[in-house]
Amino acid sequence: MFDNLKALGALSALMKNKDKLAESAQRVRLELEQTRVSGDSGGGLVHAVASGDLRLLSIDIAPSLGAGISASENDRAMAHSLIVEAVNDALAKARAKAQEVVKREADALGLPDLSGEFGPSLGGLLR
Repeated sequence: MFDNLKALGALSALMKNKDKLAESAQRVRLELEQTRVSGDSGGGLVHAVASGDLRLLSIDIAPSLGAGISASENDRAMAHSLIVEAVNDALAKARAKAQEVVKREADALGLPDLSGEFGPSLGGLLR
């Protein structure tokens, strides 16, 4: 409970310096926009790339899987599953990277770890 009050006090002090907070938010946004993470499934049959701000950028499907997509309903279902798995893998890695970037920036601002109470987005910094 005291940690929560301490965090709120630190946030309150930071709110008095909105320029510093805005610069921090901009640094986080730029870094996450430029961050690229990859996710894979099916032993590399599907490869997805996402940005640190949780946007899917590309999906690469191995030719062998692509050829099998039209073969049967079961093959299509397997391909769909592998695509979803690769995308979810990439997005999970992007989310972890975003949390790391926000924590690093919060530390630089002198804020305590806010991820538990305020979530990984530091009150909307990633929006």
